[in-house]
Amino acid sequence: MRLAKYLAHAGVSSRRAAQEIIAAGRVRVAGEVVRDPAFAVGEDASVQLDGRPLGGPEPRVAYAVHKPLGVVSTARDTHGRATVVELVPDPGARLYPVGRLDADSSGLIVLTNDGALAQRLTHPSFEVPRTYRVSVAGPPLQARALRALREGVALEDGLTAPARARRLGPHELELTLREGRNRQVRRMCAAVGHPVSALQRTAFGLLRLGRLRPGASRRLSAAELQGLREL
Repeated sequence: MRLAKYLAHAGVSSRRAAQEIIAAGRVRVAGEVVRDPAFAVGEDASVQLDGRPLGGPEPRVAYAVHKPLGVVSTARDTHGRATVVELVPDPGARLYPVGRLDADSSGLIVLTNDGALAQRLTHPSFEVPRTYRVSVAGPPLQARALRALREGVALEDGLTAPARARRLGPHELELTLREGRNRQVRRMCAAVGHPVSALQRTAFGLLRLGRLRPGASRRLSAAELQGLREL
């Protein structure tokens, strides 16, 4: 593992900031100052920062969070708004959200410090499904609108992939996507004549929102983490 990555995984800083720390000569490996961020170290290496031993990479964890309305899906917010990271009672882990939910949307979001897991869940090639419960305005939902959602909708950034759409009521549907464009659900529904009035993500891969209340979180089990990695 590269030294900069080791420091980042140990919770010292971001990888970019770790490069600056190393270049400043603040890091020792086996008692020797190392200034090369690409220096290879093992997980059991003796690494010190400013004379303080580091305990090695922090454990890989992930949380399911029920994001309430008004909370932003970022680790930090320059406008002082509440963030999803603040909803998880784990001060020892440097968590970041996987995927996004708009501030005016609610529901299931995953927080983790596992970059490989985040890549697997969000990269388009893996097509991890996300399911939403959507309330819409306009006339009652008809078969034509559902058929358009299932076949793909022409948006300004191209035709969407086929979605799974199920009518739940005159103005409510369940929509499952396998791609993650910006505000995609809202744009798709608007394109078929049904602007979104409320949006909640109810499932992400094999994870379900279930009875998790708004603002609550739970740590994922080892079996859930393994299942997500195998998607």
